[in-house]
Amino acid sequence: MRAVLQRVSQAAVEVEGEEIAHIGRGLLVLLGVAKGDTEAEAYRLAQKVAEMRLFPDEEGRLNRSLLEVRGEALVVSQFTLLGDVRRGRRPSFHDAAPPEEAASLVDTFAYALRRLGVETKTGRFGAYMKVHLINDGPVTILLDSEDLKRPRRG
Repeated sequence: MRAVLQRVSQAAVEVEGEEIAHIGRGLLVLLGVAKGDTEAEAYRLAQKVAEMRLFPDEEGRLNRSLLEVRGEALVVSQFTLLGDVRRGRRPSFHDAAPPEEAASLVDTFAYALRRLGVETKTGRFGAYMKVHLINDGPVTILLDSEDLKRPRRG
């Protein structure tokens, strides 16, 4: 599983000209699901997202989590995050999970965020979406569930 987190002052998703989800202050989470990803990884990644300190404290330092600032999350499935561009000029999406597998794990990830206490909205899986956001900072972080399995150095 791979996630791009963008701290936003607001974000929205539009499908066929209709806004289907909108959040205020929080995180836009673009989520790609790989073959072999599990529910356990979805829960672990959701916890990392909820607790990651990406919001400023009184001194302007990134010391507050999404939970601490009572921010919202907008989760948008994005299989293109799994694109392999090492060869040729067209990305290969061989590593992306099949749609039925991916949809279930995106739902699990969003459910896990809600269970942790994060107000969570989602895009529409498989739809052509327009994502509108006001990136705050900007603060953008790339998370890979594989990184959460590795022991931390130092």
